[in-house]
Order: sequence, then C-alpha cells, then structure tokens
Amino acid sequence: MARDADSPGLLRGKLGGKLGKLGGKFGSGKKSRGNTRVSPGMGHEGFWNRPLLMNLTADFLMLAGVLLLVWSTVLLLQRLPVFPMRMVVVTTPVQQVSRAQIEHTARNALKGNFFTLNLDAAQAAFETMPWVRRADVRRRWPDGVELAIEEHVPVALWTPMGGESRLVNTLGEVFNAPLRESLPAFAGPEGSAANVLERYRTFSTRLASIGRQPTVVRLSARQAWQLKLDDGVVIELGRDQVKHPLSERLQRFIAHYEETRNRMHSVDVVDMRYPNGFALRASKS
Repeated sequence: MARDADSPGLLRGKLGGKLGKLGGKFGSGKKSRGNTRVSPGMGHEGFWNRPLLMNLTADFLMLAGVLLLVWSTVLLLQRLPVFPMRMVVVTTPVQQVSRAQIEHTARNALKGNFFTLNLDAAQAAFETMPWVRRADVRRRWPDGVELAIEEHVPVALWTPMGGESRLVNTLGEVFNAPLRESLPAFAGPEGSAANVLERYRTFSTRLASIGRQPTVVRLSARQAWQLKLDDGVVIELGRDQVKHPLSERLQRFIAHYEETRNRMHSVDVVDMRYPNGFALRASKS
C-alpha cells in the first residue's frame, strides 16, 4: 500500500538527504571558519632548533664564567699574603735624594702585592719627594719594584715678585727643595723663570770674555733687565728694544770694561740704558 507524501517516513528521508548535501558543502569548502589544528612540525621553530642562537648563548655563558673566575682570583690574591712587596731596587744614581727618603716613601706607597700594586699611584708618590723631577716604577719578580729617578739639577735660586723663593733647574722649571749650595739668584714675574735662565746663559757667555759672571739676574714687571756681577757691580740694561737690543748694550760695557776697570772699585752701578754711552754711579762709601 502506497504511503502519503506527507508521511513521517518520507519526511525523514528527504531531511536526511538535504543534511548530507549541506554537510558535504561545509566539509569540502576551501575557506572554513572553524578551528584549525596545527601539527607539531609546523609554525615557528623553537630555541633548540636554532643552532646559531644556541652557540651565542653558550659563548656568552662561557665568557661570563671566565670573567667570574678572574674576578674571584683577583679577590683571592688581594686577601692572601702572597708575593708581598719587600724590595726596592734603585736603577739610577742619585745625589740629592737620600736612602731614608726612598725607604719612607716606599713604606707608604707600595701597598698590596706583586699583582695588585698600583704602579701609577706609587710613581706619583715617589715624584712628590724633594729633588725628584720624574720617577719610573716597574715590577720586579717576585716581590719588588725597580725605581728609576730623574733628579732636578739646580741652576739658580728663583724669587718671583711677591712670592716664595724656590729653585730653577736646567730646563727652566721651578721646584721646591732645600738649598744646599750657593747659586746665582733669579728674580722676575711669575712664569718667567725659563726666559730669565735663557738670558742668564747668554749674559754668562758674553761676560766670560772679561772674566766676570752674573750672580743676580732680575727682570722687572716692565721687562727691564738688571745684572749684578761677581765683583758687586750692578749693570742696568733696561728693556730689550729693536733699535737698541740688550746684546748691543752689554757688548758696549764689555768693550769699555778694560779702560774703566781701575775705577770699578768705587762704582756701584753702570747704567747702560743710553743709546750711545753709559753712566757710572759711584758708591756712597
């Protein structure tokens, strides 16, 4: 017997077919909107799959370990009483600096051991000693240092205007040290010691021809020069000028020295500031 088209069995059959078709369409579409599963081998690579990154990380860790080991070793050497500084070997001859001065400075300057000694600080300490112009400190294995000292060589006593008396070395440098010998005396504005030394050498060479030497050289604030010779005579040379330079005035004095030397015992000052001559000032005594 035939079933009505609207019967329940026929309806289920039609719905099942339509749903199957719809399911096929959604399952076979190229663009799906549902959740998508990703297989473990796909996507971004992990840390363990990057050899370059792993090598860089290993190098960094190794470097950090080496630095930590070095730092620990330095701390250990600083704390352990190994290779203490016991000896100072002076490699240059010294004439002004005493052994007691070197020993006293070494006790305060040589701190630490062979590895931790601060050479720059030790050098600076030795250079503060009187008469020392420059010092050079080097390590000497296993428990000492080598010390090379360059001493000042004094040329004259230096007295700046309104300042404290010091000494001048052969390079025209001013330094402090106890005076142990008789030296020529320089005076002038602060910072002019090298210029006065240069003039002193020129004057000494010229005056040596008449058997005289300057014992005092003065430079005034107005740049006027004055000499005092070893026989007590004072020479007023004045300022250096283009038309009448100092060398010309000094040469005029030298040229007339022989004919006037018999009267020099009663003369205090020889004034050479005249263009073509000079004046003699008799002593008050």
